[in-house]
Amino acid sequence: MNGKIYDLIGVGLGPFNLGLAALLDQTNLDCLFLEQKPEFQWHPGLLIENSTIQVPFLADLVTMADPCSPYSFLNYLHAQSRLYHFYFFEKFHIPRREYNHYCRWVSQQLNSCQFGQRVESLTLENIDFETYYKIESRELKTGKMNTYFAHHLVLGVGSIPQVPPCFQNIYSDHIFHSAEFLNRRDRALQSDSITVIGSGQSAAEVFYELLQQQSNYSYRLEWHTRSAGFLPMEYSKLGLEHFSPDYIDYFYHLPPQKRDRLLSEQRLLYKGISFETIADIYDLLYERSIGGQPLNVRLLPLVEVKEVERVTTEKGDRFVLGYRHSQQETRFTHETDCVILATGYRHAIPRCIDGIRDLIQWDSRGRYEVKFDYRLALNREISNHIFVQNGELHTHGIGAPDLGLGAHRNSVIINTLLGETVYPVERRNVFQQFGVA
Repeated sequence: MNGKIYDLIGVGLGPFNLGLAALLDQTNLDCLFLEQKPEFQWHPGLLIENSTIQVPFLADLVTMADPCSPYSFLNYLHAQSRLYHFYFFEKFHIPRREYNHYCRWVSQQLNSCQFGQRVESLTLENIDFETYYKIESRELKTGKMNTYFAHHLVLGVGSIPQVPPCFQNIYSDHIFHSAEFLNRRDRALQSDSITVIGSGQSAAEVFYELLQQQSNYSYRLEWHTRSAGFLPMEYSKLGLEHFSPDYIDYFYHLPPQKRDRLLSEQRLLYKGISFETIADIYDLLYERSIGGQPLNVRLLPLVEVKEVERVTTEKGDRFVLGYRHSQQETRFTHETDCVILATGYRHAIPRCIDGIRDLIQWDSRGRYEVKFDYRLALNREISNHIFVQNGELHTHGIGAPDLGLGAHRNSVIINTLLGETVYPVERRNVFQQFGVA
C-alpha cells in the first residue's frame, strides 16, 4: 500500500471541521484534514467592517466542549495580547473579521490541517482483508497527486451560494452573489443603480454598507425580497433554546415529513435580520430624510424575480427584471445596472464522493440519510464510518449550520469514533421540554 493510513481524514476545512481538528488534537487519533483553499477563510466576501457573528463568542471552535482547550477564543485573545481590550469591549458578539482571524490562528497551529489540496476522489478499497477509504488529492500549487488511506471520513465541505433559476444563465460582472460582495464592491459603487435581492442578515448588511456609501456616489439603491417584510430574527432567550442538543434530540425523532414542514415554518429562527442591523438601517434612513430630503432608495417586500433580460446601452449592460407581487398578483419590471443576490446558500454534495455514492443511503429527495450520531447510513455493514458536518439540516434541525452547536456535534463524532466519552454530552441543557414522553 502506497500512502499513509490515518484514523480519520476530513474533506474541507470550514469552522466545523477545524473545530473537530482542534478537539482531536487532544486525543491519540492520527487525523488529516484537506482543504483546497490556500489558507483558512470564512466567507471572505462578507467580512464587512463592523459586522458581527450572530452567536456569542463562547460559540468558538472548542469552548462548549472543552473550556480549557488551548484553542479557545479567550486563549487566542491572550496570545494576541487583547484580553484587556476585549474586557473593555464589553460585547458578547465579536466582529466577524476577528472570528475569521481567530480561526486562522487555530489552523496555523494544527499540523493535521493542510491547505491547497483539492480532494478529487474517494473510494472504498479492500487491502489485506481490511477496508479503507482511499483519498486522492491534488496539490493546487504544483499539480502533484497525493494518495492517503483512512479508516473513517468526515465530510465538511460546507455550503455554496444559491442563485435563483432566472439568474443562472445570465453571466455578468454586475450580477453576483453577496458571497462575493467585498471583492466586487468597488466596481458596484460605480453603477447608476444597485438592487439587492434577499431578506436575511447578509442582505441587510450589504444594503446597509451600500446605504452608507451612497452619499459619496450617485447610484439609486433598491432592496427587494419575496418575503413578507424585512423582518427580525427571533432572538428571545427561550427561542434560542431551539439551538440546543435537546432540540436536536426532539427534532431527529419526528417523522421525516413533519421535519420538512417544520423547517419551512422556522425561518425566522435562523434566517431573519438582527434587531441592531434593522435599527441601524432605519436610523440612517431617518437621518437622510430630515427636512423632506428625497431618498434615492426603495425597499420592496413581497416581490419575486421571475425573468431577467440583458439590455445593451451606450453606458454598458443594464438588466430588466420581471417581478410578480405575491399578494396583489400583479407583474411589473424594474431596470438596474447591478444586482447583488443575497439569496442564501445550499448544502453541496461534493463531486469527489462519486466513487462511494452507491455506498451511501439517500432519502427520497436525494439527501443524505444521517444517523443520530452524524454518521451517514451506508448500504454495507462495514466498520468504516462517514460523518457529515452541516449536511444534516433535514434530519437534525435548524441547529445544523449554527456555530454554537459545532462543538457539540464534534463531541458526538469523537465519542463515536473512540467508543468512549472523551467529551461529555449533557442531556438537559435548556429549561423547556420540547416533547412528551
